[in-house]
Amino acid sequence: MRYLLAQEESLLEPPPIGRPLEVEVRDNLEKALKVLKQRMSKEGILAELKKRRYYEKPSVRRKRKMREAHKRRRREQKRRAI
Repeated sequence: MRYLLAQEESLLEPPPIGRPLEVEVRDNLEKALKVLKQRMSKEGILAELKKRRYYEKPSVRRKRKMREAHKRRRREQKRRAI
């Protein structure tokens, strides 16, 4: 019974969040937003948001991951050939 309660409590906790991105705003807010967007892009946060916008079936996820891995391998072989 205690195990079930602990399991239920863990379901109520929010998912872990990555480390926060901080940008210093000095004079220009537009520059700070540009830097923030660049850092988010570099961290992969924007791509992750786009992926999670809609539900992706497990079979579709597997196919996408296989496609991405194939693309990565092809790119790596191309770089080694040069």
